[in-house]
Amino acid sequence: MLRRARAAKVYKEETSTDEDSDEPSVRPVDIDEPEEWVPEVKDKSKGTRGRKTKDETAEKKPTVRRTAKPKEPKPKEPKETKPKAARKPRAPKAPKVKEDVNKEKEEHKSDGKVEQMESLQEVRVKEERLSFSMDKAFSNISTTAGDMPGEGPSSSKQLSKVKKEEPEDDFNFDEPVQKKQKTMSAPQGRPVKLKAGNSLRDDLQMNWDPIQVLAEKTGVDQWVCRNISQLLQEENTIPFMVRYRKELINHMDADAVRDVQLALEELCTVAKKSQSITQTLKKEGVLTSELERDLKNCRSADELDHVYAPYKKGSKLSKARRAKELGLESAALALLQSPQTLQLHSWIKPDTKGLSTLEEVATGVEQILADMMAKDGETLTYVRSVCDRSDVTIQSTVSKTALKEQQPKPADQKSKPKDISKFSLYCDFKCSVKRIQHHQTLAINRGENLKILSVKVTIPDWVKTDFCRWCVNVRWRPQGFARPELMKILNSAVEDSYKRLITPLLCRGYRTKLTTNAEKESVAMFVRNLRQRLLMCPIRGRVLMGVDPGYRHGCKLAVLSPTSQILHTDVVYLHGQGRNREADKLRHLMLKHSCHTVVIGNGTACRETEAFFADLIKSGFFKPLDVSYCITNEAGASIYSVSPEAVKEMPDMDPNLRSAVSIGRRVQDPLAELVKIDPKHIGIGTYQHDVSQSLLRAALDGVVQECVSFVGVDINICSETLMRHVAGLNAGRAKSIAEWRETNGPFLNREQLKLVKGLGPKSFQQCAGFVRINPETVNSYGSGGNPDSAAAEKPTAKKSRTKTTGSICNQPNPLDQTCIHPESYSIAMRFLSQIGGGLNQLGSPELRQQVESSVKSSGLEALAQSLNTSPETLQLIVDGLTQPPGFDIRQDFEQADFKRGIVSMSDLHQGMLLTGRVENTALFGAFVDIGVGRSGLIPKRFITPDKLPADQRRRSLALGPGERVEVRVLDVDLQRNRISLDLVRVLR
Repeated sequence: MLRRARAAKVYKEETSTDEDSDEPSVRPVDIDEPEEWVPEVKDKSKGTRGRKTKDETAEKKPTVRRTAKPKEPKPKEPKETKPKAARKPRAPKAPKVKEDVNKEKEEHKSDGKVEQMESLQEVRVKEERLSFSMDKAFSNISTTAGDMPGEGPSSSKQLSKVKKEEPEDDFNFDEPVQKKQKTMSAPQGRPVKLKAGNSLRDDLQMNWDPIQVLAEKTGVDQWVCRNISQLLQEENTIPFMVRYRKELINHMDADAVRDVQLALEELCTVAKKSQSITQTLKKEGVLTSELERDLKNCRSADELDHVYAPYKKGSKLSKARRAKELGLESAALALLQSPQTLQLHSWIKPDTKGLSTLEEVATGVEQILADMMAKDGETLTYVRSVCDRSDVTIQSTVSKTALKEQQPKPADQKSKPKDISKFSLYCDFKCSVKRIQHHQTLAINRGENLKILSVKVTIPDWVKTDFCRWCVNVRWRPQGFARPELMKILNSAVEDSYKRLITPLLCRGYRTKLTTNAEKESVAMFVRNLRQRLLMCPIRGRVLMGVDPGYRHGCKLAVLSPTSQILHTDVVYLHGQGRNREADKLRHLMLKHSCHTVVIGNGTACRETEAFFADLIKSGFFKPLDVSYCITNEAGASIYSVSPEAVKEMPDMDPNLRSAVSIGRRVQDPLAELVKIDPKHIGIGTYQHDVSQSLLRAALDGVVQECVSFVGVDINICSETLMRHVAGLNAGRAKSIAEWRETNGPFLNREQLKLVKGLGPKSFQQCAGFVRINPETVNSYGSGGNPDSAAAEKPTAKKSRTKTTGSICNQPNPLDQTCIHPESYSIAMRFLSQIGGGLNQLGSPELRQQVESSVKSSGLEALAQSLNTSPETLQLIVDGLTQPPGFDIRQDFEQADFKRGIVSMSDLHQGMLLTGRVENTALFGAFVDIGVGRSGLIPKRFITPDKLPADQRRRSLALGPGERVEVRVLDVDLQRNRISLDLVRVLR
C-alpha cells in the first residue's frame, strides 16, 4: 500500500496542469492540502527507507521552488516532484489559485525554447507537400539556387548565408514525415518580429494562447505564427507575404503559409462558437462559472460539442443534470473530498422521484461522478495517451441496409439495389488508425454516406482496465477512508463514464482526425495538380487549330492566331461518309493560315479523331506543311462555353465552337484560359465531392491567385477574368481597371493604378508588384485616347482624388516591368547608382555582370546593410534587374507533347519501356498518358525515392501533372481496359 500511495502521489505531481488547479473542489487527490494525508503518510513511512528520502528533499526545498516556477509538465524524476509535496503547509485553496494565475502569466510572457521544442516533437503533421519552387525557371539565367518561393532563385551566390537547406537524408517515403518549416534557424540567425498590434488572445477571449496552440498544430515557431497572424489581420495576401515579406515568415512557401492561415481560422471559429454558446446558455440561465471555464478551455469543435451537448435545445436532460437538479452534486463531491462523513441514507426522500430509495441516490451520485470524469481535462489526456500506446483499429463491413436491398424483391418494387461491388475492398476491411491510407479513409466515408458500409472504431479492452485502475487509485481517489459501498459507487461511475461517455468521444475523435487529415491531403493533391496544370509552359508564336471531337454533331474547329485571336471556325464530319471531302477542307484551312499544329480535346471521339489526323500526317497529306498534333485535357470546356464569361467574350458564336476555341487556347496560354473555369471542373485530383467544399474552394482559389500573381499580368492587355485573380484585386476592382483602361487608354506606370476608383492604398500595395507595364504593349495599344490628359482630368471629377494627382507621374518607369515592388524603387535606384548601372540596361548581360561582381565582392548582407534594407529585399531587386525583358517563370516548365504517330493498347506487352506524361495524380498513385488512348496507373508503392530526382524526394507523392516519365509496362488488362505501370525514372 505504501508503494502504491507513493506512486500515486508522484504520478499526480507529474501530470498536474494549471487548468486542473482551477477546480480544487472537483479534484479528488490534492497533494497541496491533505490534512488527513499528513499523519497517514508519516505513520506509513516509519521504519522505511522513504523517510530518509523525504528529509533529504525537505533540505532542498528552496532550490526546488526556483526550478518549479515555470511549472513545465516535463519533470519526471522523483527528486524534482517530491519537494512539491513538501510544500503542503503553505498551499491553502485561495492562495493556490492566485499562485497558479501568476504562473500562467509568467508562462505567457516567457516564450521558452524548451516549450517550443516539446510542441514540435508532439505535433505530427501530414506528409510534406510540394512547395512552389521556381528552381527550374531560373536555371538558365542563374548559376546558384536562391530562396524565393514562387519567384525563383536569383543569380547571387550569397543567398546560402540567408537560407539553410534541410538535409535530405531524413526522408521517409512510407511514413508521413513531420513538417519542418525551417523555423529552428531564423534568417540572419534571429527571429524577425513585427511591431506589436492588437492581441489575438484578447480578441478571442479564450483560456489558451492562440499563438502557442497555432504553433503546436502547425509545427511552426511561435514568432513566425505571430507574424503571420498579424500580417493576415492587416489584410495582406499570401502571394504578397511570400514574395515581399520573406524575413517575417522565415522563407515559408505559399502552401505552408496557407496551412497556418487555415489552422488560425479554425481556432477563430472555435472561439467564436464558444462565445456564441456562452451567450446562449447565459440567456437560458444555465451558465455557471465552471461551465464557462470548460467552454473557454475547448480547443476544437469536437471538444465544444462534447461540453455543449447536454445543454442543446431539443435534447433530453442528461442523467447528470437530472441528478444535479435533485441536489446530489454535493453528495458526489463529499464522496471524493470527505467520504468518511457521507451518509447516503440522509439523502433519501420517499416522495421524490430519483431519491426514493438508496439505489436511486447511489445511481444519481454515480452519474454525476461519471459526467465529471468525462469532462475532466486530465482524465481525457490520460486516456488518450493510453490509446496512443495501443493498437486502435477501424473496420468496415457491409451494412444491414445494403444486405437487405440485395435480397430478391417483388416485381412491383422497382427500386435499384446499391452497387456493393464498387466497395468490394472495404466489405470486410480492418486496419490500424495509425497505418490507414488517406484514400482508404475517404473511400470508407463515401461508402458509409451511401449506407453501403458500416464503420466502427475498436479500442482494445486493456485500455479500459488500465483507465479504471488509474481513475480509482490516482485521479479520482477519495481523500480519506471510503466504505466499500462508496468505493463500489466510484468503480461503477468510472466504468459507466468510460463506456457511455468517453469511448464514443474517443471514437468520434479518431474518425474526425482521420477524415480531417485525409481531406487536407486530398486538397493538397488538388493544389499540386492545379498548380502544375496552370504553370504549363505556354506555346507562343504559332498558329493553332483547336479541335473539339465528336461523332453525330461533327468535330468543331477553331483556328487561332499566335495572340489567341479567332481566325476561323468551322464544323467537319470526320467519322462518317465524305471523309475525303472533309480532309480537303482541313488541308485548305491549314495552308491558308499556315497552321502547323493541331490541338485535339480528349473527350468523345478523341481516339478516332487522333487516328484520322495521324493517318493524314503519315501519308504527307499536308505537305509542304510539317504538321504535328497533341492531346489536351478538355475538362470544363463545355461548362465554360455556356458561362457568362464566354458569352461576353464571344457573344455571336455557337457554344460548341467556343469549346474548340477554349481547347486551343489551353495550349497557347494555359494559365490565362484555365482561370476562366471553376478549378473543380478542370479534372484534377480525386474524391473532390467527399472533402470539405469550403476548404477545397479556399485552397484552389488561393492557388489560382498565387500562380497568376507570381507569373504576373500585363495590365494593359490581360482580360478582366485573369485580372480579378491578382493578389489584392477582385471582380469589382478588375472591372474598374478595365473601365479606366477603356476610357483613358493604357497605363503608363504602376502609380496610375491609384487613380482607379475603388483601388485604395492597401489594394495598391498588394497588387502593384504583380502588375507589369510592358512598353511594347503601351506603344502598340492604339491611338484611342490621350492617357496624359485623361489622367489629369480624372481626379477633377472627385475632390477626394485631387491630392493624389500632384504626386502621380505620367512618365513610364522601366522598373514597372520587373518583379520589384514600388516600395523598393528608391533602394533599387541607390543600388544601381552604387554599381554604376542605369535603368536603360535592365536585363542586359552588362548589367547582370556588374550586379554579380558587386554581390560577389561585397556580399549580399553587407550590401543590404549599406542600403539600409534586408537581404531578402535586395535579393528580389537583384532578380528584377537581371531578368531579361519579358521573362516568364513558366518558360522551363513542362509543355504539351506533340506527335505524328499513334500506338494502340493492343501493341503493349509486359516489360515494354515507354515515355509518357503524368496526366493526373491521386492519393493512391499517378495516371500517365503513354499515347494509347488510355492512361496507365503507377501505384504509389512503385514511386520510391531512389527513382526520383533529389529535389522531389521530400514530397508526399513526388509526381504531378505535366511531368515526363519513363515507365515499364507491368500488366495490360484489355477486358477491363486497364494498364499497370512501374516508374523507371523522371525525365528532365
